[in-house]
Amino acid sequence: MIPQKDRKIVLENGSQYCGIGFGDRSEKVVEIVFNTSMVGYQEILSDPSYTDQGVVFTYPLIGNYGMADGDYETKTPTVSALIVREVNSEPSNFRCTKTLDEVMKEYNIVGISDIDTRKLTREIREFGSCKALITDIDTSKENAVEILKNTELAHDAVSRVSREEIEEYKAENEKFKVAAIDCGMKQNIVRELNRAGCTVTVVPWNTSAERIKSFNPDGVFISNGPGNPTDVPSVIETVKKLRGTCPVFGICLGHQIISLSYGAKTYKLKFGHRGGNHPVKNLKTDRVEITSQNHSYAVDTDSVKETELEITHINLLDNTVEGVECKKDRVFGVQYHPESAPGPQDSTYLFGSFIDLMEESRNA
Repeated sequence: MIPQKDRKIVLENGSQYCGIGFGDRSEKVVEIVFNTSMVGYQEILSDPSYTDQGVVFTYPLIGNYGMADGDYETKTPTVSALIVREVNSEPSNFRCTKTLDEVMKEYNIVGISDIDTRKLTREIREFGSCKALITDIDTSKENAVEILKNTELAHDAVSRVSREEIEEYKAENEKFKVAAIDCGMKQNIVRELNRAGCTVTVVPWNTSAERIKSFNPDGVFISNGPGNPTDVPSVIETVKKLRGTCPVFGICLGHQIISLSYGAKTYKLKFGHRGGNHPVKNLKTDRVEITSQNHSYAVDTDSVKETELEITHINLLDNTVEGVECKKDRVFGVQYHPESAPGPQDSTYLFGSFIDLMEESRNA
C-alpha cells in the first residue's frame, strides 16, 4: 500500500509541494537550499554550516547506505530539514548502525519525501533561496504564507554551533601546533590537520586574540560555519589582531572572515554553492580543481582589489572569488572545502600549503 501524502512545503511566494513525512514531524520555518552531491548525505546532515536550513537533495535516492558512527562531521547535527525524492529506510551497508529516519528523529530534523525535487530545485535557482514552511498537508496556503511573513531567520547560528570549551586533538607525529577558531567546524578538517602532523587546539568562536596567542601556535585556522559572516564582527576583529603574528588559513566562512578583516566586502548569492562538483581555477597554477562547496555568501571581487589581498582562485561557473591570500602576512583562505567530506580530493594540497607557511615562519 502506497503511503498517503501527509506533509507539505510552502515557499514565501506561495508555491506548495506535497509529500510524505519522515524523521521529526514538527512544523519548521527554514531557509530552503539545494545540494547537488551524489553521495555524502550523512556528512551533509551533520555539517554545522547547514544550521537552520532545509536541504533539497538533487540526487534522487537518500538513506540507502544508512548512518555510520564514524562519518559524522559534528556530534550534534543542526540542519533543520531534509527534502528528498525517495528515502530508503532499509539500508544495505555493514558499517550502518542506524537508519537515516532514526537519526533524524533523534536530532529533531524534519524530513519530507516523494517531492518533485527537480521542479523545486529549478524554482530555487530561478527565484533564489528563501524561507519555507514545512507543515502538515491540511495547513492552508494563506496561513502558511502568513507564518513565513512573521518569522525571521536567526542570526546567531555561529554561537549556537560552536563548542563551549577548548578541546585539543593530538597528532600522532606532532610537527606543528595549530589553534583553530570553531565557527561551526567540520570534524574532517581536524582529521586532515592531524594527518599532516598538526596538534589542533580548537577554541570557541568568541575566544580572544590574546588567549589564542597564549597557546604559542605555529598557525591559526579559521573554520567554516553557518550564516552571514558580518554576523560575527568579534571574530573579524580577532583575525585582524592575529594576522601577521603567524600563518593563518581559513575555509569557507573562515575565508570570508579573513577577507572582511582586510576591508573587503561580502554579499549573499542568489542560491549559493552547494555540492561536490564546482570547477575552480587556481590562478597561480592555471589548473582547474573540482571542489566541494557549501555557502550562501561570497567575497566581492572589486572590494578585494582595494585591499592587501590577492585573488588566487575563481569559480568557473560564475567567476566569484574562491581564494585570497596576503603573502606579506602569510594569510590565505579558500571558499570551498579542501577536506572534502563529501567530495573530490583535488584540493587537499592546501593543507600542505599551510604546513609550508608554518615551516617558513618557524625558520624565518
